[in-house]
Amino acid sequence: MTCAEPGCGGTVVDGYCDVCGTAPPPPGSTPTPPPATAAARATAASRPTARSAGTARTGSSRSSSTRGRLGAGVITMPRIPKGDPAAAILTDPKVPEGSRFCGNTDCGKPVGRSGDGNPGRVEGFCTQCGTRYSFIPKLSRGDLVGGQYEVQGAIAHGGLGWIYLAVDRNVHNRWVVLKGLINSTDADAMAAAAAEVLTLSEVEHPNIVRIYNFVEHLDVGATAPVGYIVMEYVGGTSLKQIRKARNGPLPPDQAVAYLVEIAPAVAYLHSQGLAYCDFKPDNVMQTDEQLKLIDLGAVIAMDDEESAIFGTAGYQAPEIARTGPTVASDVYTVGRTLAVLVMDVPQEHGRFVDQLPGPDTEPVLAKYESLYRAILRATDADPLRRFSSIEEMADQLTGVLHEIASADSNIAWPRMSTYFSPQREVYGAGRDVAVKPSRVIAALPVPVVDPTDSGAALLATTSGTPPAQLEHALDLARGGENQGKSTSVEIPLRLVRASLELGAVEEARARLAELESVIQGDWRLQWYSGQCALLEGEFDQAAADFDIVLATLPGELAPKLAIAATAELRDARDDALRYYEMVWRTDRSYVSAAFGLARQRERAGDRAGAVTALDQIPSASAYFTDAGSAAIEILLEGRTSDNLDEQTLLDVDRRAGALTLESTAKRATVRLRVLGAALGWLQAGHQTKTPRLLGTDFNESGVRTGMERCYRELAHQTPQMWERIALVEKANEIRPRTRV
Repeated sequence: MTCAEPGCGGTVVDGYCDVCGTAPPPPGSTPTPPPATAAARATAASRPTARSAGTARTGSSRSSSTRGRLGAGVITMPRIPKGDPAAAILTDPKVPEGSRFCGNTDCGKPVGRSGDGNPGRVEGFCTQCGTRYSFIPKLSRGDLVGGQYEVQGAIAHGGLGWIYLAVDRNVHNRWVVLKGLINSTDADAMAAAAAEVLTLSEVEHPNIVRIYNFVEHLDVGATAPVGYIVMEYVGGTSLKQIRKARNGPLPPDQAVAYLVEIAPAVAYLHSQGLAYCDFKPDNVMQTDEQLKLIDLGAVIAMDDEESAIFGTAGYQAPEIARTGPTVASDVYTVGRTLAVLVMDVPQEHGRFVDQLPGPDTEPVLAKYESLYRAILRATDADPLRRFSSIEEMADQLTGVLHEIASADSNIAWPRMSTYFSPQREVYGAGRDVAVKPSRVIAALPVPVVDPTDSGAALLATTSGTPPAQLEHALDLARGGENQGKSTSVEIPLRLVRASLELGAVEEARARLAELESVIQGDWRLQWYSGQCALLEGEFDQAAADFDIVLATLPGELAPKLAIAATAELRDARDDALRYYEMVWRTDRSYVSAAFGLARQRERAGDRAGAVTALDQIPSASAYFTDAGSAAIEILLEGRTSDNLDEQTLLDVDRRAGALTLESTAKRATVRLRVLGAALGWLQAGHQTKTPRLLGTDFNESGVRTGMERCYRELAHQTPQMWERIALVEKANEIRPRTRV
């Protein structure tokens, strides 16, 4: 029987896959809730060689859905019932041959394998190093461990041996999990393990399994006590099981929401100087709306240079054997987990390959570019190019989640950025308004000032200072202090922006060059360098700079707007269309994106799509009237009496009537455009069933009278004499003929 685990390809032997160790559910059965600590086989590694771990055996279940904290209030997430703990007990606990390895951390060779037609031994000695091994559970139902914990049965086999479900007879018969320690016969190892458990018992976070105790027990056939970690029992289903129950990848929004929710747990460990090391779908459990990290067996202090490192091949960072566990190595494991959840990552020899698929082969990555960029950064081979912290990664994934939710629901899900201000102005507000680099720069959001910067308070006092006077004002505020001696980074960055606002590109470039040695690798250097390139007319370079910013902050809309504007300037219409659409469907406060999207859709021949984008601008927006006028122009542009119908005329009549045009000239211009189209339609011999259009009779005489009035209103508003005369002549020419 071939293993049903996606991408595995192993063979089920004695009820378990010989590659990944997964146990298929019995025919006709319903998957049961998984064990609380279904940990993977983790082969320890000490520097400089890090070994890998396998996977766990668990089931899955699913219940109703809800839109709550899990899902960031944006998407609906499935709720997972806790289930009956006793259902997790294995009726016939066995370890498949493919999951049997030597427990010696310096060996790790396969053991207990079949050969010459004989089945593999479940007990014996490693033929490579002579270390004794046993894959038979040492605890049986009814055994009392530590005089307190009554064993109910085995629930899984991990890298440290069997994992058991027990009842705590001293604390209200609560369910607990017992996990054995490796090298329990070594007194020093036992003492070190006890100290480590004491440290882990102080870890308190709602999304991390609790460590209750460390006890010793003389197992059957043992000559020395074995150490056991006593942990909280967590019911529910692991993310691995949830994926397996779907028979394929999770919806991308659901996968991202899971990681956003569990990220604070990993961040908490980092704040305590600990690295999790073995983050993967197996080790994240959902119960109802709560997620928990369920296995702390691989947790290690980041400054520990002696202990073995545990991890799982296919998830583990490539540099960990050299650098040891770091924040960056944990970020890598979270990124790999996201990849495994949203797509089918190829496997070789029971582990995921290092090279992840791309958008050319994975439709989910092609559809959700921000998701792809987030995975790329998290799993970058260079640790310095990854997200600097789990908090930063979670923040960007939250932005990705909002974008995915907006794309799937056609409902805007904006959020407040922690990196950029809102859009300051609107560029291209109209159908025929030219997009100029200076207007784009004035409209783009600006990076948020770091409140811990030494110059943050000073900058707050000069927020209203004109750009030309800013440097002088800052110098006066600092009492004439030499700027070069300042430790502030925000002040010189603000001066770069001031130079850009004044159009002084060379000055802005010089200031950026001075900052490069101070904040090398900071995305803000590329952000302002891209704006310099815009003013210089180097649009290809600007696009490259803004792309670097987006690669760093894939969940942000500001760099996407910058890329869209740059693409429009360099006539890269497909890119402009894609990024304008991405921004606008997520956040309707980016009005520049709506106008840009309308322009690109009209140029692509999608008149209806262009008008739809403009119609989505809220009526409360200061640019609602500009959008309405542009929509009328788009609806009538290129129309002739042959392709213009009465319904379109009635539509533009309704739109024109809904506009609040305070300018007499603007109102007359819009009315003139509509009435002119209507006159041509009537003169072509068409008949209307509608009596009125824009408040005048919908016949040739009434339309001509309306147009005459518009020309005279425009003439009255025009200060130029010859232009006024021309408009009056047009009024006389268009007026209906009379006998007087």
